[in-house]
Amino acid sequence: MKKSKTQTAIVVIVASIIALLFLLPLIFMLFTSFKALGEAMSSSALFPKSWTAENYGSILGIGAEVPVLRWLFNTGLVTLAGTALVVFVDVLAAYSLARLNLPGKKFFLSIVVAALTVPGIVTLFPAFYLFRQFQLIDTYAPLVLIYSANTMGVFLIYSFLRGFPKDLEEAAFIDGASVLQILRYVIFPAIRPVVATLSVLTFLTIYNDFLWPSVVTSSDEMKTVTVGVANLVQGANFVNPGRMMAATLVATLPALIIFVAANRYFVRSVVSSGIK
Repeated sequence: MKKSKTQTAIVVIVASIIALLFLLPLIFMLFTSFKALGEAMSSSALFPKSWTAENYGSILGIGAEVPVLRWLFNTGLVTLAGTALVVFVDVLAAYSLARLNLPGKKFFLSIVVAALTVPGIVTLFPAFYLFRQFQLIDTYAPLVLIYSANTMGVFLIYSFLRGFPKDLEEAAFIDGASVLQILRYVIFPAIRPVVATLSVLTFLTIYNDFLWPSVVTSSDEMKTVTVGVANLVQGANFVNPGRMMAATLVATLPALIIFVAANRYFVRSVVSSGIK
């Protein structure tokens, strides 16, 4: 028993040290964001000698020099709309492939599986030129619609439904339920763990995406937070580490809070999917 407690203590200490190493960049970012320009440029100390919130005022105040709030609004709108679109399309597509007798179903399923092997960079420029043909560049449309074709989500839900018994669906059919009613009241509650997992992963993917938003946006008003913060290393902002760190911290907090809040449900969803 004593040996077991010692081993547990060692594991906890080692894990805490590793966690601290991963948190060091965030800690450094936090304290640097409260340093004035001169101290941030000249001092290598972790803690600021004199605390100031001027960096946050320059990005969050009225007439802010850096429109971080606008970038956060764009990111929130795109992320929520994109996640909802992915879940809606993937659930309908997976249910159709798994349950409905559609002509050419095996062909479409093979396309879904084949699409999983195609790197996203391959479709980046064809998608860009397609949106440019419709004059949709620098609008919300390409930022949201590009995420609707999520074949991984379709395959995950399809695989889950393939092992899900049809008894409840057949009973609902006998009771006169329509296909949409069965999907809403029978199938969706059953696939909720998979949908929850897909939603969290999709949300974080869209929120953290940099490459696609950087290609289809050009004005400051349409930039997402990842593109906007990346642009802070250019021009006059490059010589203001405090402002850069403040903007980065503000951009990181929403995703961090949502992940921490949803982590319990995410783990529960994975466990429920595994013991189905």
